[in-house]
Amino acid sequence: MAEKFIIKGGKPLKGKIEARGAKNAAFPILAATLLTKESCQISNVPLIEDVFRMIEILESIGAKVSWPGQRTVKIETKKIDLSGIREDLILKFRGSVLFFGPLLARFGKVELPQPGGCLIGARPISTHLDAFAQLGVKITPEKKYFKLELKKPLKDQTVVLNEISVTATENILLFCSLFPAKITLKIADCDYQVTDLIKFLKKTGVKVKGAGSHTLIIQGKKQLKKAKHRLLYDPIEAGTFILTAAATKGNVIVDNVELSYLELPLKKLGDFGVPFKIISPKSVRVFPWKNLKIDKIQSLPYPGISSDLQPIFGVLATQSKGTTLIHDPLYEGRLKYLEELNKMGARIYFADPHRAVIEGPTQLYGTEVGPIDLRGGAALIIGGLVAKGQTIINNIYQIDRGYEKIEERLQGLGADIRRVSI
Repeated sequence: MAEKFIIKGGKPLKGKIEARGAKNAAFPILAATLLTKESCQISNVPLIEDVFRMIEILESIGAKVSWPGQRTVKIETKKIDLSGIREDLILKFRGSVLFFGPLLARFGKVELPQPGGCLIGARPISTHLDAFAQLGVKITPEKKYFKLELKKPLKDQTVVLNEISVTATENILLFCSLFPAKITLKIADCDYQVTDLIKFLKKTGVKVKGAGSHTLIIQGKKQLKKAKHRLLYDPIEAGTFILTAAATKGNVIVDNVELSYLELPLKKLGDFGVPFKIISPKSVRVFPWKNLKIDKIQSLPYPGISSDLQPIFGVLATQSKGTTLIHDPLYEGRLKYLEELNKMGARIYFADPHRAVIEGPTQLYGTEVGPIDLRGGAALIIGGLVAKGQTIINNIYQIDRGYEKIEERLQGLGADIRRVSI
């Protein structure tokens, strides 16, 4: 049944809210359970749609899944049969691309369709395929499918990624984990989801040097052992709540903040005029601002500002004095949420698919909008909380993919937001 959010905005948020487990760290670690025939236990799992889909795919190929606790999942992949794989689910979200690496390592060949996901622009897997090819994998495109086959075991060598790619880095880490060869991976991503995957892989017996840098040295084993792992908290969700507080001129404490992965966004927030205080190693308090001036927001790979946070900064920029340049060089569809903000009274001009100029401050007014993607949907919720009057957000499944019961958590801050079945 389709659902929508109805928001009555225009008031500051107050109170305390906490981030949950990291969505983008859950995907590669769930996929990594395929590398061992022993059971693995993962805790602090976010209860969101994309995680449920990932687990359903694992179950479709024979994984035994149980939930010892509310946010703890136990997975055993001793007997796997690829004939029953849920290709319809693979086509639904981008995280499923991470099945290529572990399945190819375990079976020597795999045939999967191009994964789906948010409509934020072209997201080809060419960087993944090029890296696999460097490792000797034969790649055969078949209509909408890719057939990958490893003809001989890996040998010591260096792989250079075509770009800094989170999922390509993770896929190569996963693939190399079942081979004793020493693989040097260069131009690797070093964001939170990669470092958390490395922590998990080390527990299973994989040797990885260079975590947190752009060069990784990976040496796997033919047989990996079971592992227990607790996911880190989601930096993107924490950043979303911090920026939500800022946009509404709220007084909010955000708990479970992985500060080391939000250093630049927090610095920029202070530079822009938003007062905040780090009140504990994992807590940030945001205070109402008096003068807000944002000159530029550019998303870049870590340690830059994440593309996932750029839409949230975009809403804040509508309340900034003067002009703000928004630049997302990664995805040509990431700025589509700005078209919806224009419907709410924002003054936003598009230079090209990657750049837009926001003139502010502007009073936003409630209207009916529909998110194109997950992070754009979060941005529109914040727009609705800032706006006068009533905002209706349709297609909220996109938001549920990455934020667990976000309306209930925002209600705890005094937000007037409710979920309604259509």
